[in-house]
Amino acid sequence: MAEIQKKEVGGGKKFWTNDMEAIIAITVVLLILGTINVFSSSFIFAEAEFDTPYFFLKRHVINVFIGLIAFGVCLHFDYHVWRKWIVPVLGFTLLALIAVLIVGPVVNGARRWLPLFVVQFQPAELAKLVAIMIAAAYISVKIRLKQPLQILSIQAAIVIVLSGLTELEPDMGTACIILGIPTLMLIISGLDVRKIKMLAFLGAAGVAALIIKEPYRLERLKITYDPWSDAQNYGYQTVQSLSAIGSGELTGMGLGVGVSKYDYLPEAHTDFAFAIFCQENGFLGAIFVFLLFSAFAVYAARIANKAKDEYGQILSMGIMILIVGQAIANLLMVGGMIPVVGVPLPFISYGGTSLIITMAAIGILVNVGKQGEKSG
Repeated sequence: MAEIQKKEVGGGKKFWTNDMEAIIAITVVLLILGTINVFSSSFIFAEAEFDTPYFFLKRHVINVFIGLIAFGVCLHFDYHVWRKWIVPVLGFTLLALIAVLIVGPVVNGARRWLPLFVVQFQPAELAKLVAIMIAAAYISVKIRLKQPLQILSIQAAIVIVLSGLTELEPDMGTACIILGIPTLMLIISGLDVRKIKMLAFLGAAGVAALIIKEPYRLERLKITYDPWSDAQNYGYQTVQSLSAIGSGELTGMGLGVGVSKYDYLPEAHTDFAFAIFCQENGFLGAIFVFLLFSAFAVYAARIANKAKDEYGQILSMGIMILIVGQAIANLLMVGGMIPVVGVPLPFISYGGTSLIITMAAIGILVNVGKQGEKSG
């Protein structure tokens, strides 16, 4: 990978001295943009439903505070501790995924959240990070022992169970992420080509089965490339999202001025928050967010490349895919290039558990960077 030159300002002062500082700086900027967008995209709905425009903003600020704590804790723990604690963390995650299916409140026909004090806990978000930890532990051992990677293993079975429990909520988008990221980690780590072909076949068959299982998924797939053919039904969200993005033009309508959040665009502050962001900040704002995630990918890859061992390298790679991969999926969904899959845009979309887990993952990533710098 080409060496990224550090930017300098007057007097030779650098914006950051290492990759970890770059990751933290990008995260802070995304947190600020996300907080502004959460309020701007939610205050109309919050006023109508909860008699206060600050309902979601207050919760978001609480989640940011918890997320910063999670970041700090994970930053100061040596990342190898997660390999030792994976069994109790996995046990908690499995119990939470089962509990949400039994006692979780039904929201829009799905059980995805458990009430937890002042926040709503979404176990599937934790399952994403746990799946990455399991995959990193398995792959790093195989690489260190110079043994071939396998697609069928105890670790793979555990990840499949995590994904399956999430699909039962139902939440196909998150279930695919839980299973898909470890699969990508295997492929990038050197999985045999013959096994990659087998995975591709199994993946295609699995996705087809999940789509056939729920008729609405097939309808969403059919209208993906022509949402206007069913603009008042299955294509409604995509049409409204594209209209919001297009109306932002180059510089946007202005902060808080976007009209699509006035009950036109469903999930305006969650899955489709980026459409509101584009409407209010325009093409230039959208490009800025795109560049931030691109820079995050570059610096995360640099941290992975400099990690002191295989486990740190694979774990960092998985975290990078988790954050940047979800960003790509959300941008494609909001832009009408893939079906509506319910994947949030990290930092920009409202979502407490997602934000907290993302911050924890970044804490782990920065710790890998710190350990790698010390060993270097």
